[in-house]
Amino acid sequence: MKKLLKVAVVTAFPLLLWADPNSPPASSPPDADELVGRYLSALEVQNRNKFSASIEVDIDAKLPRLRKHGRLRALKFITKLGQIFYPPSWQRYEGDSMVKKEVIARFLQAEQQARSDYSSSIAITPANYKFKYKGVADYAGRPAYVIQLTPRQKRLGLFKGELWIDQQTALPLREWGELVKNPSVFLKSVYFVRDYYICDGIAVPRRLISDVETRLVGKAQLTIWFDNYKLGESDAAIEAVAGTSSPQIAQAAGSAQR
Repeated sequence: MKKLLKVAVVTAFPLLLWADPNSPPASSPPDADELVGRYLSALEVQNRNKFSASIEVDIDAKLPRLRKHGRLRALKFITKLGQIFYPPSWQRYEGDSMVKKEVIARFLQAEQQARSDYSSSIAITPANYKFKYKGVADYAGRPAYVIQLTPRQKRLGLFKGELWIDQQTALPLREWGELVKNPSVFLKSVYFVRDYYICDGIAVPRRLISDVETRLVGKAQLTIWFDNYKLGESDAAIEAVAGTSSPQIAQAAGSAQR
């Protein structure tokens, strides 16, 4: 069960908000590779300026077949070094204990692991994907270029789906799709949608929806909302709020899962 639900960190089909199909097509459609190049350049500039942050997180998890549900509201801290922790004093949970232990806690563990393991091997780059321009979609009032992604290999962490790129900043607005290789034999399929919004020239997560079809307990659903971002806080300020110091950050993160 632990291995089964540990991967419930991504998934679900998005609701596409396409522009009017009757509108006349552009005389010269943008080149997909060029758009992805702009996207990678924008991310490089963003990642060059490392910052610490605090974020309010609302995690809603369900096991529909078992009729079990749980919800965690917490404050998430990220240091400039990329360390993540959820101070227990800033957590409030209500719901089934199994959902807390086997779904939400597994997500928190996988989130930390994914951050430490992330590399160019699974990034959205020409080395990992083929790109095809699909058109323009409306994303909450912002026009977005839609790029179809097809993995070049069936590798863990890659997905078949779409990348939505903000026309103005070239930053990501949405990523969605299906993993091309399931992390466990106990899984039938893994779908996800990750939504972002642009804040002061930075793409920050807004929502994550996960929908994992398992072979043992049916569907595991996870919806996470991120709100009230405070960017650029000093690590000293974060430590003061969390009541910990830098060497204890990893331990504090682990306590959020117990």
